Amino acid sequence: MSGRAQLMWDEEVTGYDFGAGHPMDPVRLALTMRLVRAYGLDRAVQVVAAKPAGESTLRLVHGQEYIEAVRRASAAPESADGSYGLGTIDDPAFAGMHEASALIAGQSVGAAEDVWRGEALHAVNFAGGLHHAMPRGASGFCIYNDAALAVARLLELGAERVAYVDVDVHHGDGVQAAFWDDPRVLTISLHEHPRTLFPQTGWPEEAGGEGAEGSAVNVALPAGTSDEGWLRAFHAVVPELLAAFRPQVLVTQHGADTHVEDPLAHLAVTVDAQRAVAESCHRLAHEHADGRWVALGGGGYAVVDVVPRSWTHLVAIAAGRPVEPAAAVPEEWRQEVYRRTRMDAPRRMTDGREPGWREFGESGYDPADRLDQAILATRRAVFPHHGLLP
Repeated sequence: MSGRAQLMWDEEVTGYDFGAGHPMDPVRLALTMRLVRAYGLDRAVQVVAAKPAGESTLRLVHGQEYIEAVRRASAAPESADGSYGLGTIDDPAFAGMHEASALIAGQSVGAAEDVWRGEALHAVNFAGGLHHAMPRGASGFCIYNDAALAVARLLELGAERVAYVDVDVHHGDGVQAAFWDDPRVLTISLHEHPRTLFPQTGWPEEAGGEGAEGSAVNVALPAGTSDEGWLRAFHAVVPELLAAFRPQVLVTQHGADTHVEDPLAHLAVTVDAQRAVAESCHRLAHEHADGRWVALGGGGYAVVDVVPRSWTHLVAIAAGRPVEPAAAVPEEWRQEVYRRTRMDAPRRMTDGREPGWREFGESGYDPADRLDQAILATRRAVFPHHGLLP
């Protein structure tokens, strides 16, 4: 195994553009790559542009009729079929939609292939993580589910156990649905509680289908959860399950919309905690998956202040060149941000926090604390299926 990290990037992924005013502004991808370059991280990784996912690859997760509906809407957006979730407020049809979506999917599938074959130890596709797309429909700004496709391709290549950890503020419903009945895939999602956020799924009782009980794991966090609680929940659930499951590959989704400034959700996490979770995922990949790590982006709609810094930290961690949180943001990048957006960019790679947490087992369980209630509900629903005490 080369041990070298890969960064999957093709400028054409910025063509995934739902139009002016849509929260998923592709400028967030362009600005992230510019910040990666400003720190010289593109020289610390191998930058790879994989080919778009072909139809046979897309069919690993998506139905043929849906793929054809996306192709039709891509060629003629005004003809989008709403029964497939296309042409909606969340997922407006746009010219070239199939091509842009297949390209993003191809980057994630290519990352999975290269990690499995030993051509890279870690691979990052921050344009990916489109975890809401369903086998037969678009949902939540997502057309093709590149995360699920990457996992499905790993299984096709011979992987027997793949773990998927999703820390986006929204439930990773599309990936869970794709592998609901498959005990070879462990899906873990930490997200804001479905009572208060789309897609209104991801209850702790959702634990996998018949024959795959315990393979779906959902931690439903109370609105307002901040760094300490978010990290407490992650460490109370993820490490023990990965140790028990023994994945051969770890696939992670790092949606940056958990941030306190994100306009579409209600958690209160900082870039510093997001960086800490990326570091933990890196460490867990080495502890439980021989270092094989595929890291994806996801949501994130504070497109200047949050997303580029969070995902640049992710790339830096995968590259083995972590950026000091107190590091000044390069002035050239700040000028580029202003040129593109007329917004002032952040000056440092930190929000000024030093995130820590209380271990769930050591500090005990507070029955009056809503976060601890959420953690315990998940552990009770899932841990016994893995031979673990809740």
